[in-house]
Amino acid sequence: MGIIYILVVTEIGKEGDVSAALEKIKGVTEAKTVYGEFDVVVRLETSTLKELDEIVTALRKVPGIIRTVTLISS
Repeated sequence: MGIIYILVVTEIGKEGDVSAALEKIKGVTEAKTVYGEFDVVVRLETSTLKELDEIVTALRKVPGIIRTVTLISS
């Protein structure tokens, strides 16, 4: 499937906690706190759509996340 980026909006002050929690999820290669409209940018690599679904589902369960946007690169 390739490399996927997920843009994350967190609750105020939760950026660091969310970033640290996301880095522990299998398949996530990076989770960086950023400034701007989004609070964290996540990079992950998957080989199947099913694997992507599992990672995104786990990611959305992390406390402090308000919303996500998934970007699939080719």
